[in-house]
Amino acid sequence: MAFTDEQFADAANHWDLETLYTDLASVKGKRLTPVEKLHLRGLLCGYSPAEIAEKLQKNHKGVETDLCSTIYRYVKNLLDKCNEKIENWRNISEWLADAGYKTQTRSSTKLPFLDRLPENSVVNITNITCENNQITIDACLKITVPLPSEISIEKLDIEDNNNN
Repeated sequence: MAFTDEQFADAANHWDLETLYTDLASVKGKRLTPVEKLHLRGLLCGYSPAEIAEKLQKNHKGVETDLCSTIYRYVKNLLDKCNEKIENWRNISEWLADAGYKTQTRSSTKLPFLDRLPENSVVNITNITCENNQITIDACLKITVPLPSEISIEKLDIEDNNNN
């Protein structure tokens, strides 16, 4: 079976793959192989090693062995986690997300409170973490509201610091 960049292509929508490939290649000492890139993209798409093997019509033990000897080792070296044990294949994407390789994506999911904000408001999600069965969303919120027509700038008691 030929391996292509189209397989597990959704990873490119959520991850900075080029930077990640480059950084992992620097740890490895040479470029990642097409199979290493493919396995990494599979993990970043949320597939287990067994699911990656199934989609690629490969032996799941072989994929697991390949991941342990390549991608897992490269990521641990890159992120200075050589002494940490990989408890679960999900650790790889969690560690890489924490290290900043996950890109900010625009979600089509509507958050109910956003409908109550004024029209010109801007919400930038800066970080999302999941720990202890809780989701924490860090955001910067910019709300622009017009002054009521009966209030003018002249009536506001604002000091002009430039005239001091």
